[in-house]
Amino acid sequence: MLRVCVVGAGALSSRRIYPYLGAAGAQLVGVCDIDLDKAERNTRLFGGRTYGDARRMLDDLAPDACFICIGPEAHAELAPEAMRRGIPVYTEKPPAPDLDSALEVARVSRETGVLCSIAFKKRYATAYRRARQWVEDFPPEQILSIGVDYASAAYANESPRTSFLLDFGIHIIDLVQYLMGEAEEVFAFSRDGHAFAVSLRFASGALGSMNLNDGRSFTLPTEEVEVTAAGGNWISVHNSSCWRVARDGMACEWREPPTFTSAGDSGNDTGHFAEIVEFLSAVREGRSTVSDIFQSCRTMALYEAIVQSVADHAPVRPRYPAL
Repeated sequence: MLRVCVVGAGALSSRRIYPYLGAAGAQLVGVCDIDLDKAERNTRLFGGRTYGDARRMLDDLAPDACFICIGPEAHAELAPEAMRRGIPVYTEKPPAPDLDSALEVARVSRETGVLCSIAFKKRYATAYRRARQWVEDFPPEQILSIGVDYASAAYANESPRTSFLLDFGIHIIDLVQYLMGEAEEVFAFSRDGHAFAVSLRFASGALGSMNLNDGRSFTLPTEEVEVTAAGGNWISVHNSSCWRVARDGMACEWREPPTFTSAGDSGNDTGHFAEIVEFLSAVREGRSTVSDIFQSCRTMALYEAIVQSVADHAPVRPRYPAL
């Protein structure tokens, strides 16, 4: 059983990481948070020793892997320190507040040969794994388009950590490239950072559109994704869990899990449990994941292209790094 530490004991990690560790095959040996009350609460609930200093925890315990869940700036600062100690890292999304910072994390991962995996959960969700399989059934030239409607409750937009596009929209930005490949050109509009209309042209020739906003609800999420291929073929995914497939203009597949709610599931429909299982398996097997820091840098490149297009009022070609 892998010995793991977690940096961060906030609400999201306490709900979506700590409870899954044991079932995923890990032993929690350390919990760190600058708020010691939170760290002590999680050690009581889940095990391990309490720390207020992440570097001391890593040095004292020398874990097999480390989970870092403390915001994009801190992800970019602490992940390289863990990797330089030879410790594989899982960070919450996004990997950094900007592409250049993410590239520095990637550089350290490349130089050390140590895995850094980013929690882009939708790559691991059952429905989107099915959607990826469906897309791969067609030659790229037959994939016509992807359409997305994705919304949350209001964000403050006062910092990277409270930015709707970087904290919430980044999930769907990553998913679109996971399904469709790299975008060649982006044209985006925004209303005060709370709503975005994004048009995309992919390297394959396919087109895309994203309607993203924070004017709705966390309790009743909006997540609709549809990919269309020529000849009456499409797949629709609702709320990251339900899907419908049409072949040659006829319905051929339907999946609607009866117990799924937006508040939680087995962790496979949302992807939260599945991504932890995959990360720990990759650590054991000495391999990478489908959401490693190198893939995540490409996601950050598309995110920055959207931001730049909004600022420039013009189409932008994403600045994809050579990795």
